[in-house]
Amino acid sequence: MSSEPAAKARILVVDDSKLMRKAASKMLGDEFEVITADDGVDAWNQLGNDGAIQVVFTDLNMPRMDGYQLLRQIRAAGDAGVQGLPVIVVTGAENDEAARMKALDMGATDFIGKPFTTSDLVARARAHSTYQRVTRQLQSQVATDALTGLANKAGFLDRLRQDMAYAGRHQQPLCLVRLDIEDFHRFFLHNGRDVAEALVLQVARLLRGRIRKEDTAGRIGLGSFALSLPGGQPDGIAGMVAKVQAEVAANPPLHEGEPVPVSLHAAVLSPLTDGMLSPDEAMDACQARLDVARETGAAVLPAPPASAPAPVPAPVVPAAAEAAAPFAPEPQVETPAAPPVAGAPPSVDAALELLQAGRVQELAPQLPALIGRILPLLRLLGPKQRAQLLQFLQK
Repeated sequence: MSSEPAAKARILVVDDSKLMRKAASKMLGDEFEVITADDGVDAWNQLGNDGAIQVVFTDLNMPRMDGYQLLRQIRAAGDAGVQGLPVIVVTGAENDEAARMKALDMGATDFIGKPFTTSDLVARARAHSTYQRVTRQLQSQVATDALTGLANKAGFLDRLRQDMAYAGRHQQPLCLVRLDIEDFHRFFLHNGRDVAEALVLQVARLLRGRIRKEDTAGRIGLGSFALSLPGGQPDGIAGMVAKVQAEVAANPPLHEGEPVPVSLHAAVLSPLTDGMLSPDEAMDACQARLDVARETGAAVLPAPPASAPAPVPAPVVPAAAEAAAPFAPEPQVETPAAPPVAGAPPSVDAALELLQAGRVQELAPQLPALIGRILPLLRLLGPKQRAQLLQFLQK
């Protein structure tokens, strides 16, 4: 059992009266960590920047943003943690029953009247902070992958939703990363559960060791992981992911004393600040880039903003080079398109030359295979880009 004392619950007291703020701080200070705000605007800013707040006490009558408006903001927050905070409304003699009912209808958790006593204030703070702590613990357990301790898929999506809302609100960059252990199902069947779980734990440990406190790592499938990285720069994140890939390749798991080669595919999607994508759509878009990396063996660069044209995947690189520089495209050299080999699908460039030359009959037998080759590229397009492409094709 840890000998360290438990951290004090963090309480936010909102009141435009300096005397009331000081009184509440003195009454609660022995048992709680008290922070104060002088109106709803100040309180809302603090809630957006401090995820440790567990209970809010707020007055109703304040300048700039009153208690009703603050309550409305909290209950409509994009961050589920803020949205679910207990809000205890502090009412005075000027607040009649109608005012209390209005606050209750807007989502107030409890009430306390002025003048309040120490026992009244502490009792409510204690009850609601304990409930909030237990609720967060239960939510954490439900949202955590049992094997790795990382967020599970539901927990990761919830956190990504919060990160995207914050990034959009503050116009800050946000990167999404997806990583897959190549052919993990086959690896599991051939090498057994113990070796497979050791590999998963190895990847989880490497990811956890390289992300910051504000980042989130999740295990979203048996051999699949994702990272939500607020404020990160795509190039730096690509480099970090490349190091993880190299470490996994350089330290393969052992089966019956023999190393088992492993590849870790990765893709980066950034930035996520335009508000056009939902968390599920962002995950799908990043998965499409990951599919390109897996199917072509090419490195996938971080995506540009949604308004820019979709990037062209880098050329195929040998498997040995992928681990060393998975995000660095090799120089492309212009070469004449070779005629299609009988029985093999032509390259995209060769197919376009055949179409321009009017040799459609030669291309027709290879259309199914050619479409299969183009599909991964189409998945890289955003919703608007796909719509523009369809309009162009229909002309």
